[in-house]
Amino acid sequence: MELKAKRSTSIKALLVEDIEVCRLVLSTILLALNCEVTLAVNGKEAVELFLEGKKFDIILLDKDMPIMTGPEAVVKIRAMGEGDVKIVGVSADDHAMEAFMNAGADAFVPKPMRRAVLIPIIQEIINKKKNAMV
Repeated sequence: MELKAKRSTSIKALLVEDIEVCRLVLSTILLALNCEVTLAVNGKEAVELFLEGKKFDIILLDKDMPIMTGPEAVVKIRAMGEGDVKIVGVSADDHAMEAFMNAGADAFVPKPMRRAVLIPIIQEIINKKKNAMV
């Protein structure tokens, strides 16, 4: 499912979260930051989107999901050669940061995620895209 912000920054975000209320909260934050949001409910769906040729600027992944966990999805996505996409692990689990970083994620944000934490990450991606266009 894709959600579009009123004013798009052209930042394409993939939100991978199995809990509906968490998907709602995180997608609301991303939309408020003018991102185009695609939703997936587990790591397998995220990997399948890449196999279909979809491209994203940032992926936010929960750790513990059915079928395929966030860190498992990170390993598979990185193995496909997706080195440019910013992957951010998101979890309330105390040991999640280590699991995500060992899998190849770029950053980790503990739940509950706050907009103030996500703003600099999105801004970094916007700046990187602007510099790539110059």
